[in-house]
Amino acid sequence: MNTAIEQLRQGLQGEVVLPADAGYDQARAVWNGAIDKRPAAIVFCANSDDVVRAVTYARSQDSLVAVRSGGHNVAGLSVCDDGMVIDLSRMKKIVVDPERRVARAEAGLNLGEFDTATQAHGLATTMGVNGDTGIAGLTLGGGFGKLGRKHGLSCDNLIAAEIVTAEGRLLRTSASEHPDLFWALRGGGGNFGIVTVFEYRLHPIGPNLLVGSVLHAYSDAREAMRFYDRFSRDAPDEVSVDAALVTLPSGERAFSISACYVGPPEAGEPVIAPLMEFGSAIDSRVQAIPYLQIQSAGDSLFPRGRRYYWKAQFLREIDDGAIEALLDTYARAPNRSALLVFQQVGGAIARVPASHSPYVNRDAALDCFPIAIWDDPADDEANMRWARELWNAVRPFSTGGVYANNLGDEGDERVRDAYGANYARLAAVKKQYDPTNFFRLNQNIRPG
Repeated sequence: MNTAIEQLRQGLQGEVVLPADAGYDQARAVWNGAIDKRPAAIVFCANSDDVVRAVTYARSQDSLVAVRSGGHNVAGLSVCDDGMVIDLSRMKKIVVDPERRVARAEAGLNLGEFDTATQAHGLATTMGVNGDTGIAGLTLGGGFGKLGRKHGLSCDNLIAAEIVTAEGRLLRTSASEHPDLFWALRGGGGNFGIVTVFEYRLHPIGPNLLVGSVLHAYSDAREAMRFYDRFSRDAPDEVSVDAALVTLPSGERAFSISACYVGPPEAGEPVIAPLMEFGSAIDSRVQAIPYLQIQSAGDSLFPRGRRYYWKAQFLREIDDGAIEALLDTYARAPNRSALLVFQQVGGAIARVPASHSPYVNRDAALDCFPIAIWDDPADDEANMRWARELWNAVRPFSTGGVYANNLGDEGDERVRDAYGANYARLAAVKKQYDPTNFFRLNQNIRPG
């Protein structure tokens, strides 16, 4: 065995998994089953010291490095061929201070684990929509979720972070400690080092929130989408209302709308009533349910191991041209799992200055993206082609911006679309903390 890797292995509290080891195939797998990469080593870190050791070793070997916490990046950037995967998924400590309303959370937590810990105290902060998603990648790229319109993005609620830099230094960052680096971490992705600990501001939430869902037949989808557009743009901050073109088990297409009211359930009933009463829905439900149940409601749609592909873009509205393009292209969806998703933003997110953090697309109303989901590798091309066609059909109606966490392997131009006027400042921070672009398996910002 390589002497250097053996020294690394002996110095860790965690574990090194090599290609010849039992469990290697399981260790290299990520959420997206379409990703099949074979790293030379996978380092499961137990703490920040292990991360420092792994970074130092990788630099000494001039090794390509991928960083993995939740492993949900659709393009599989959290794993690589031949290089080293530095894996934080076993770092799951969390301490909640209910008096200060602050959570200190290690980077290996997924959002389901984080939400469970904070809800034990009646608290929460904005997290995503799939319980299996890692808090690290979610927060570093921005962080959408049901609470975003009321309380801002995940990155807007970040108050401090601990990070291992490309030099192997462990730094604490906040508004008063390495402030430029802290600014860059709140939406700039994994470009600046490996964040090992996040500290979040928490808010009183739940335990129950009001949820209303309504399903419209495809023949009524045109008018329902127009109504959704009007309703979502006029909704108060307490309302988070997402929608999707879906295929029912019967094979019929439909348009689904789901609203969540972030406040007392009784106060939400009259607010979402117009949504529930519009048109001739084929199904509708209103109920107060636990926040944790809301957060895990979509998990069955996105299990680990299926094959996934999507392309995203922001909209300020859903105009008639976009509606026609969406309905036409979704009608040719390759299978019943395919989705076209609208995720609402705006509200509190839009009232933060665009320069406050790297997340620049604060004037968007909706994130719009097709999600192709399938199982057979023989169907890869058909599914990816459909998603690209739908994206291209809507492209003329988009803002031109994109959410960094929904980028795949789309190149420099789309990374710049995610950061706009903030890109130059990010490049300057990158040059200061990672001048050799050591951390480059990400939505990469080149040192500038």
